[in-house]
Amino acid sequence: MAEIRPLIGVSSCLIGQPVRFNGGHCRSRLLTEILAGHVEWVPVCPEVEIGLGAPREPVHLTAEGRLVSKNGQDHTDAMTALAGRRSGGLAGLCGFIAKSRSPSCGLYSVCVRQGDAAVTRNGRGVFAASALGADPTLPAEEEGRLNDPLLREAFIERVFARARLQRLFSGSWQVRDLVAFHARHKLQLMAHDQVRCRQAGYLVATARARPGEEVRAEYTALFAGAMSRRVSRRRNVNVLHHAFGLVSEHLEDTRRHDILAAIDAYLRGELPLSVPAILLRHHAEGCHARYLAAQTYLDPFPAALGLRNHAPGPSGTRGQPGHRPGPMRAQDARKEAPG
Repeated sequence: MAEIRPLIGVSSCLIGQPVRFNGGHCRSRLLTEILAGHVEWVPVCPEVEIGLGAPREPVHLTAEGRLVSKNGQDHTDAMTALAGRRSGGLAGLCGFIAKSRSPSCGLYSVCVRQGDAAVTRNGRGVFAASALGADPTLPAEEEGRLNDPLLREAFIERVFARARLQRLFSGSWQVRDLVAFHARHKLQLMAHDQVRCRQAGYLVATARARPGEEVRAEYTALFAGAMSRRVSRRRNVNVLHHAFGLVSEHLEDTRRHDILAAIDAYLRGELPLSVPAILLRHHAEGCHARYLAAQTYLDPFPAALGLRNHAPGPSGTRGQPGHRPGPMRAQDARKEAPG
């Protein structure tokens, strides 16, 4: 399958464009040196695009939701109009990375002012609120939050999952294509949201009796809703044991022990998720377990990004401490495989 390069909207200053109010930029090494080789950027600088130029008078967000320059000029209507024009072009995006604290682009950390006083520091920029609000399922983050390895992994996983779904539905698709897509994503969806995973599976099973556009819209909503849920360590361990059940009967005792030991070490926070995932993928390929080898859960994004290589931290920081689900029996796992 050809490599996917997701389209990601990005605040222009984060990829080195000199569009800041002071004529500078806030180039992010993560974006320009690590992610850039695997995605396609769609740069956006709303303040420059409404004609403010660079350098320019700084703007701020008021308690009334207005975007105002230091000299008192109100740019709210121009920014809202730009967001309306831009929202159509952002429809094909798989994600958006915004400049933190930006009164136009910021998502969570914008300072809101009443006169000269800060009312709160968790506002949302005018452009972000309008343009991104049109698609609440679009994965979006601020560059500062991406320094957190768990948030970074979760965001990039959603971006690549959305890109694969877009590729499925971008052309002429058949129900068999959706069946294959759902089969490949089943473990990934299970890790995020078992309820929506089952609902999506039922939809796929009954898709031939329903209009194609209706199926596409409903599956997209279920898929996006599932992927938007954070994965706990407990759910990861459940899925890892499920995957182990798909290959266990083909392995000798030493290899079984190695996989289970790696899963237990991940549960205790001693190993990153990449270790049991790599072991499972390796043995799936060696045992010709095609269903498991094809699972996006084992390869949700390019391995070169190293996103699963961080230590998960002490037991209990993700999921429930002390929880150790037993491995799924091989015969039970085989029953799950075709869905």
